[in-house]
Amino acid sequence: MEPRTAAQAAEDASAPPGADERFAGYGVMGVPFALGHVLALRRFPVSTVGPAYSAVWIRDPAGRWTMAASAPPAQSCARYFGAAVELQVEAPVEIAWTGARELRVEVPAPVSLEWSLSLRATPLTSAMSAACAAIPDGVWRGRAFSRAMGLVAAGALRTGTLRLAGTTPNGHHFVARPRRVWLVEDSTASLDGTALGRPAPLPQQAALGDFWLPQRGLFMAGWSAFATAS
Repeated sequence: MEPRTAAQAAEDASAPPGADERFAGYGVMGVPFALGHVLALRRFPVSTVGPAYSAVWIRDPAGRWTMAASAPPAQSCARYFGAAVELQVEAPVEIAWTGARELRVEVPAPVSLEWSLSLRATPLTSAMSAACAAIPDGVWRGRAFSRAMGLVAAGALRTGTLRLAGTTPNGHHFVARPRRVWLVEDSTASLDGTALGRPAPLPQQAALGDFWLPQRGLFMAGWSAFATAS
C-alpha cells in the first residue's frame, strides 16, 4: 500500500473501541531541519471529542512551540499538549497529495507555512508495517507493550528516542498505535518566507512531555488514545 492510499483509507476509518478519547488517521511524527526547526503534521478524520481536523506543529530554534489546527484547541492537539505550547491557533491546514508518495502542506495564516514531503518504503518499514498490522489493538493498549515497541522501532529506524506511550504535558496518558510506517525521504519547508534548510537531526532532540519528535522523519497511519491521568 502506498502512503496516499493509506491516507485515503483513513478518511473512511472508524474509531477504535474504548472508553477513552480516540483519534484515527495519519501524520508526520516530526521532521527536524538544519536551522533548528521541527515540523509535524496530524490528520485525524476520526475524533471522539469533536470534528475531523488537521494540525501542524511548529517548534522554532529557541524551543517555542506553535500548534495550528483546523479545529478549536479544546478539540485538537492542544487539548493534550497545550501546556507546553506558546501559541495555539485555529487556522486552515491544507493537505494535498501530489503523488502516491508526495504531499504538500500549507497553512496560509496566521503562520505562513509551505511544506513539501516525499516518502519512501524500505524492507524494514514494510516488515514493521506488516508486524504492526498483525498485532491486535487490545495488545497495543498495554502501555508496557507500547513502550517496548517504541524502543524497538527507535533502534531499527535510527530515530533517537521514540515513545509510543507516556504522559502529555497536560497530564493525559497516551498510546499511539501505528498500522503502517514510511520514512520521509526528503522535505523542504518555508516559514514566513524563510527556508528552513535540509532535514537534519537536532543537537538536542525535541519533546513534548513523554512524546519525542523523531530525529528522522517518519510518516505513520494508525490511531491514538488519550486518558486522563489518575
